[in-house]
Amino acid sequence: QVQLVESGGGLVQAGGSLRLSCAASGRTFSSYAMGWLRQGPGKEREFVAAISTTGGSTYYADSVKGRFTISRDNAKNTVYLQMNSLKPEDTAVYYCAAASSSSRIRSGVPTNWGQGTQVTVSS
Repeated sequence: QVQLVESGGGLVQAGGSLRLSCAASGRTFSSYAMGWLRQGPGKEREFVAAISTTGGSTYYADSVKGRFTISRDNAKNTVYLQMNSLKPEDTAVYYCAAASSSSRIRSGVPTNWGQGTQVTVSS
């Protein structure tokens, strides 16, 4: 099992940027595909981005492609989400997720979740 703790959320104006971090405990971080999901007010939880165990493959929801970048540092047991050109519709609680494969994260069924960090984008 891996425990996940997100940080970096906050309030930002439209067009601004934020960088989310997710610190993972345990020695097996590099064996997990990692990703981010989000849940906006009144919406279902949705996939945002995923990254393979080595970082060699990345995947994005169409709504964030070209604006968000996912990366990982296996030496630091940390995954990041750089969010640029933020829009009010990006407002959500962002959850870090881990799974045995990126397909599970893209399907919205990871095996481990963090508690989430709030991102609010004002217009």
